[in-house]
Amino acid sequence: MARAARLPLSLGDGSRGKPIQRKYRRRVQWQAHMAVAAVAGLCGSCPCHAKIYSLSICLRYLATGDSFRTITFSYRVGHSTVAGIVQDVASAIWEVLVEDTMPVPKKEDWRAIADQFYARWNFPNCLGAIDGKHVLLQAPANSGSLFFNYKSSYSLVLLAVVDANYLFRVVDVGGYGRTSDAGTLRNSAFGESLRDGTLDLPPDAAIPGAEHRGPLPCVFVGDEAFPLTTNLLRPYPGHHIPPERRAFNYRLSRARLVVECAFGILSARWRMYRRVIATSPKVAEACVLATCVLHNFLRKKMLEGRRCTPTAAPANEAPSAPEGLRDAPRMGSNNASRRAIQLRDTYCTYFSQEGAVPWQPSA
Repeated sequence: MARAARLPLSLGDGSRGKPIQRKYRRRVQWQAHMAVAAVAGLCGSCPCHAKIYSLSICLRYLATGDSFRTITFSYRVGHSTVAGIVQDVASAIWEVLVEDTMPVPKKEDWRAIADQFYARWNFPNCLGAIDGKHVLLQAPANSGSLFFNYKSSYSLVLLAVVDANYLFRVVDVGGYGRTSDAGTLRNSAFGESLRDGTLDLPPDAAIPGAEHRGPLPCVFVGDEAFPLTTNLLRPYPGHHIPPERRAFNYRLSRARLVVECAFGILSARWRMYRRVIATSPKVAEACVLATCVLHNFLRKKMLEGRRCTPTAAPANEAPSAPEGLRDAPRMGSNNASRRAIQLRDTYCTYFSQEGAVPWQPSA
């Protein structure tokens, strides 16, 4: 039987090959770590090499979005076998990695996130940026118009809260494509906990440099698709608005950019988002959850100094505008409470006075 040729890790002399060797070793380390963690969560009594093989098939699908038929020919296994492996392994990846990479935030975790947002993005008391994206699906059988969205395609909604380091802190997958961001938030467990006050959020705190304004609630930031509440800020509507409001919209959009960047990184690394997912909604949901925890796993390794960036995408492929991830329709409520309006106005005044930065629009 023919053996695959082993390519040397060095190019030219030994000194020039050392960086390549170090890069290869780092990549092998994080791949081995992920493989051991995911394989440990696979059930069944099959041998370890079979589990590694299954993990390879699942990662191939997540990273490329290739059809099951293509993967069938590549791995010499049946079509139904590939479908079952992808669902089982994706579910196992989520179950094994979620506790380490996406634990439920506690009060001290929320406070740490707020400190990072203030240090990196100059937005005080911010607990995260929230947004929803449509993940394109092949039309599910017997689903009617449940998954049919406003762009005349079928999808499910990925709702996410992202921190200052592009890490997913909360994800909710499975919302019907016809539902807006506001509706998805309202129907999600996170939205229900936010309304009920059971998220274990930190207490109100004074804004640095503006203690005379008193303690203010900690907030999430979102776009016009979300309602304005005492814990969720959205931009001021309209184009012809006063300079102070324009400065507030800029600062809020700057902080909210982290969730757009996180979605861009997610779709650039896991190319299944660049295609229509031709599986059942249940399998698609498992795959989306798996990619979210894998995103956090790789991101944390990079933040720890063990960079594990995949092969760079071509320059003409903008990761911030994935084809398979589309914005949800803007159908947020305009009926905000008086307290929420006053809170936004307080932030607006702060960003135009004590919290102004040189690069923002002049107020």
